[in-house]
Amino acid sequence: MAILKLVVNTKSSYCARSELQLQVKPSNNMEKIDLDQSALKAVDDYWEYRRIVGDDDGEKLFTPEQYEEYRKKMFSQRLKNRLYVSYGVPGGIDCKLIGPETQCFCAHRYKQHKTDWEVVPSERPLALPCRVKGCCCPAYEYVPRLGPNPVRCRCKHLPQHHSEAAGHLCKSCSSCSGFQSPYTCGCGQPSSEHQTLVETKLERQARGQPVGRDVPYAAMGGLTGFSSLIDGYLALEISGSDQESPQQSCSALKTNQTSAKASRFALCKRGTNKQ
Repeated sequence: MAILKLVVNTKSSYCARSELQLQVKPSNNMEKIDLDQSALKAVDDYWEYRRIVGDDDGEKLFTPEQYEEYRKKMFSQRLKNRLYVSYGVPGGIDCKLIGPETQCFCAHRYKQHKTDWEVVPSERPLALPCRVKGCCCPAYEYVPRLGPNPVRCRCKHLPQHHSEAAGHLCKSCSSCSGFQSPYTCGCGQPSSEHQTLVETKLERQARGQPVGRDVPYAAMGGLTGFSSLIDGYLALEISGSDQESPQQSCSALKTNQTSAKASRFALCKRGTNKQ
């Protein structure tokens, strides 16, 4: 039997740290970790803390007083000034909804960019710069992925071989004038027609898109429910809204009409063959 030590929070403040000894019992080539109810609650409290604070604590847990002050300040701000981030063709569906772990062109995640604003800037497009020290990324920019890897540029190099600064010049060749991928999205449009859109709640509602419930968590981006994890061309996005958007309803109608025509054609052909 092995003994593991897990550093978690053991008080409702989420911030007091202590070591819990976990008994690991090997069973049929599997390891079982036993946690009592207080330990399970401590783990849940820690993840709640991390979802709210993100990296704002500088890798050093807030004290209970600091955490309470942070919550009071950020809760109202996030409920009022949440930013929704999506990737798609202007005027079309959201091909990808950005979440806290979604990577940017600079390879850092959305949650590592500036996502909280006391007053949302009025200029558009709204730039969300990367906060990682030494990164020159001026604004969050989504890059489509094929499996675990991002798509390549026409010069055959990956985004990581290009500068994260504006223009995205290639650092591995001199013939590339800037990152441009020949990739075609599942919606049928080339990636060059797509853009990363950052919008407020009112702007998103004006487009007829769902906004979901108000939540206090950091860097939620465009996520409004489990269906937000599906690419836009695979399923209609209905999370957080009782009704489909006009664009989505239109797409569904066209799909149904196409299916109906195909069915009638098949029936007619079958009847001709019988004659």
